[in-house]
Amino acid sequence: MLVSLNWLKSHIDLDGYTTAELDDLLTFAGIEVEGIKSSGVPSDKIVVAQIIEAVQHPDADKLKVTKVDAGEGQLRQIVCGAKNYKVGDKVPCCLPGADLGGFVIDETKMRGVESKGMLAAASEIGLTDEEDGLMILPADAEIGKPVKDIFGADTIFELEITPNRPDLLSHYGIARELAALTGRALKQTFTGPDVEKSTDPSLVAIADDAADLCSYYSGRKISGAKVAESPTWLKSRLEAIGLRPINNVVDVTNFVLHELGHPIHAFDIAKLDGGRVIARRATEGETIEALDENTYTLLNSDCVIADASQPAAIAGVTGGEISGVSETTTDILIESAHFNPTAVRATSRRLVCTTDSSYRFERGTDPLAADLASALATQLIVELTGGTAENTLVVAGEAKKLTGDLTIDNDWFSNYLGGVTKDEQSEILTKLGLSSADGSTWTVPSFRLDLTRPIDLTEEIARVRGLEPVPASTIATPSHTSVDDAVYDHTLDLKKALASKGLFEARTIKLISSAQLSDSADSKLRPVALKNPLSEDLTHLRPSLLPGLLSVAARNVAQGASRLPFFETGTTFAAGNEAGDVIESQSFTIILGGDATNRSWANSSPRQLAYEDLRAVLDSILPNIRLKIKPADHPVFIKSADLAVGKKLTVGIIGQINPARLRELDIDVPLFAVELHLSALFELATKDQRRFTELPKFPATTRDIAMDLPRDLPTNRVESVLQGLNLPILTGWTMFDLFTDSTGQKLAADRKSVAYSLTYRDDTRTLKGKEVDDAHAKVLAALEKALDVRFR
Repeated sequence: MLVSLNWLKSHIDLDGYTTAELDDLLTFAGIEVEGIKSSGVPSDKIVVAQIIEAVQHPDADKLKVTKVDAGEGQLRQIVCGAKNYKVGDKVPCCLPGADLGGFVIDETKMRGVESKGMLAAASEIGLTDEEDGLMILPADAEIGKPVKDIFGADTIFELEITPNRPDLLSHYGIARELAALTGRALKQTFTGPDVEKSTDPSLVAIADDAADLCSYYSGRKISGAKVAESPTWLKSRLEAIGLRPINNVVDVTNFVLHELGHPIHAFDIAKLDGGRVIARRATEGETIEALDENTYTLLNSDCVIADASQPAAIAGVTGGEISGVSETTTDILIESAHFNPTAVRATSRRLVCTTDSSYRFERGTDPLAADLASALATQLIVELTGGTAENTLVVAGEAKKLTGDLTIDNDWFSNYLGGVTKDEQSEILTKLGLSSADGSTWTVPSFRLDLTRPIDLTEEIARVRGLEPVPASTIATPSHTSVDDAVYDHTLDLKKALASKGLFEARTIKLISSAQLSDSADSKLRPVALKNPLSEDLTHLRPSLLPGLLSVAARNVAQGASRLPFFETGTTFAAGNEAGDVIESQSFTIILGGDATNRSWANSSPRQLAYEDLRAVLDSILPNIRLKIKPADHPVFIKSADLAVGKKLTVGIIGQINPARLRELDIDVPLFAVELHLSALFELATKDQRRFTELPKFPATTRDIAMDLPRDLPTNRVESVLQGLNLPILTGWTMFDLFTDSTGQKLAADRKSVAYSLTYRDDTRTLKGKEVDDAHAKVLAALEKALDVRFR
């Protein structure tokens, strides 16, 4: 939100405070100052000058040679290319030495003709252009007077208001806050004359089924108005905060919004069918052309302000083009209302239509401020248009106060805040607009919707008083370990384990583009699309961590990295079975690729990281767990498999990224990835019953087997058979050779040769040769029975 310092000064005396001091005051009170910008005419050497003569330049068709009176006692010659002026006009004249923000005006020659200065457009001297060409000053402007004395300089604060403080979304709200922080009194403000209220459904009404969307609606008629250009003071107020003046009626509605923080709207009564409005629910599929020239399709959950035949405005969001005030308008209806914040927020987000009005309504407005905003708008419009306002405010519904009373324990406050006295408490709360008869029960003003608990008053006192006097405390309350704590600790242990092995943790955002969806590890998950994406690159919630990590790998390769060891933990999202359901999961993903070690003079060509390296990392974080590898097809991988433990527990997916996809990302090394379910890893960790055992006392015996198998037979089928054997002395096995021949010369093209080394051992004695032979024969028989295998 942009706030003008000059505008603030109309409500509170801030003399003596520098810009930096105001910045500190607001910041330490919890109002973030995102930026401060000075505006206005930058130099005293920009003065009012009258054009006395203008003749054609002898050598340039588009230039004229002017002579101007700048109040110096003699005329000054200036070459000018503008066309919108005439002799006798008064314009800004930049004298030699005038600094226009780093560009200093000097005497020069233009096409051989001497030019002693520059005649300026409004934008060239820090003001807002109202027309192309020179800025035409008022006819009564004093010749020779610095232009900055006419328009004045200003300082604009860009503030970030937290959602719980809608009372600060106006100049008066900020001034009210500064009054509490500085101890200075607010200047007398507009209170509005007493106006009789009445109900008249023929003018304004709220439909019965829309009472939950609009609790209060008021309208006041002004007749005989003359819509025209706004006066300078009003245009200056709006231009200072970046708004474009339109006409005296629309400008007043914008002024009131930024003055008091309560949005209002003006209808052209002649354009309303039946001359009345009603707050009602939209008809499903109903459309409206808004003031931004966009056409919006509405739902039954949206609230509209309609005439007898069609919507005239989207309640709390924007007005309709059909009922807008124009130069032909004479009779006006001033709307001031209170709308349901949740409903306004839902409509604004769905339609992707955020306005100054919706920004305030969706954060919550003070219902009791509606009448004040209406009264101020009515008074200003009557003054500026010459219209006549009716003495009756027609209302529907009821403006209810949404705040109540809070009771505090003064002694507890004093101890909690470090010795703050009861008088000091009362002084601070009173400055903030609260009132109390006994100093204990405080009435919260209607505009402070965020004060709902006694502890909120504690925060207010600390915020205004400052945190420096609050004593430090070493008292701690123990907290029992929860499942969430255990999951966090387990995840942290995994991260530490991977970091100790040379992997780097990455952090990516939860949104990806539609083009990245094909990079997801699990292609069976249904992605969740955003209704209102921030950009084309952020259209979906990520169903996997792999798309983000592939982007990380691509950026690192682009920066010259030769090693790609990354991991990430985070939330992934998938669409549920019911419409609108979103399933959140915690995932853990690792990618490996590139050089296994850093290159050096001793090793200029390191080996490339391979699948075996990823399995080694995986085995190190899942010790003593036998993973079942089941081949699966996922498009991002050229080879992939599902990982499981036992018959039911699915752990994740592992595979090699498709080289075609890597080429698209300009990654020229093989890349391997595994995505795991953190919940499954935690379940395995809680069941881990590892025990330390002494080193074997007796020697082991090994036997090697070479098998001729179908080429498409997964290797895990062999290991599944070995795992299913009830042979206590078979303690391990390792595949040490794999051979295929696509030509079919040494081995049939549809077959492969696989060799395993089997380990036999008994912890209580040395095995005899016959015992090993018998056990080995059982292994061979089991493999031959279960698989299409020939032993070599």
